[in-house]
Amino acid sequence: MERSCKSLADGVELAVCRTEQFKTGLLSVTLAVPLAEQTATVNALAPEVLCRGSRRYPDMEQLSAATDRLYGAALGPSVRQRGESQCVSLLCSFIDDRYTLDGTALLEPAAELMGEVLLDPATQDGLFRQDYVESEGVNLADDIRARINDKRGWSIFRLTQEMCAGEAYALDKLGDAEQAAAMTPRRLWDGYQDLLRGARVIVCYGGSADPQRVEEAVERHFGPLLRGREVRLPCQVVERPAGPVRRVTDRLDVTQGKLAMGFRTGGVTMGTPLYPALLVCNALYGGTSHSKLFEHVREKMSLCYFASSMLDGVKGILAVSSGVEFSDFDRAEQAILDQLEAVRRGDFTQEELDAALRSVVNSLVSRRDSQGQMEDDWVTRLLSPRGGLDGELLARAVEQVTGDDVAQVARLIQLDTVYRLTGKEGQ
Repeated sequence: MERSCKSLADGVELAVCRTEQFKTGLLSVTLAVPLAEQTATVNALAPEVLCRGSRRYPDMEQLSAATDRLYGAALGPSVRQRGESQCVSLLCSFIDDRYTLDGTALLEPAAELMGEVLLDPATQDGLFRQDYVESEGVNLADDIRARINDKRGWSIFRLTQEMCAGEAYALDKLGDAEQAAAMTPRRLWDGYQDLLRGARVIVCYGGSADPQRVEEAVERHFGPLLRGREVRLPCQVVERPAGPVRRVTDRLDVTQGKLAMGFRTGGVTMGTPLYPALLVCNALYGGTSHSKLFEHVREKMSLCYFASSMLDGVKGILAVSSGVEFSDFDRAEQAILDQLEAVRRGDFTQEELDAALRSVVNSLVSRRDSQGQMEDDWVTRLLSPRGGLDGELLARAVEQVTGDDVAQVARLIQLDTVYRLTGKEGQ
């Protein structure tokens, strides 16, 4: 497996992972811009409208036929958030050239199709087609409004909103439902042209093709992205220390309470020396089925229906998510804090530490078995202010983490915000 990364133009990077491990190739184009309230909805809606058709293939039926001719290639949109960056992507998966029946090269036609969808979309009077904008706007609005139906996910979303109030990180990467439903072709078209001019562009490829061949295909079929760049301020990540603990309670028609607790990691983020220890700390604390939160708070104390922790290594936030009875909020909160304190003291066995180490290493190593996960990791590292080690090197660093390292990084983790989702009055 050979990895390389090269700048093709101002604000345009090409990352190539040459490997014969897979029977498919993966090509992605990511446009990354600072997440902002004024542009989030346009940026989230644009890739959905783009994938309705290009000028040469103006509807989904013809576009689907075009991918079928590429041995059933899969082309689709993605909207991701990395720190304060909103990432708009097109991804195409196709059979690697080694496995086509007649030796047909698929990288170039796949790149050509992606270039057409991205840069030569189906239009009407010089703008996006109104019917596409209207239907996809309604779909996006429905997706945004549907967030609240997943109460566990909603509690984490609300925790983030409150914890990072005033920071771009708190915004919804999908934008605003009302803006999506009311989107016009003119507004979407103008916003999309701004995105093309001002975004940081990351092109990723994984497959058996030579890097020079990939570069030539990108330059040929994504040429307009390499010229006339007006790259905005670089995507940044706001780092803020934990302040006085904030407490927020929402009331909805629910039968099970949700307790979400947000912690700041004390400046430890992807690319910092203590980051490997932070990964192990999260696994030991609540990131696995053998963690302290699971074993003690859920199993032994029976305080939570579920209890786990999750880490955003780009932002430097650790969040605990749990489901509790309304009457157990206080006890569950204290128990969750007690387990963090135990990690800070180094109150864990060698067996617990070894299990956490194996879990993190296996997770990192297994990501090499998925082209999609490797692509996501590469985009994440490139957008992380401090960069970071690739999965293999990070796994080696994790293997060297000691119990003292875990306790040290745990002492840097500080509670910032507590969010409770409880029932309506009288429940």
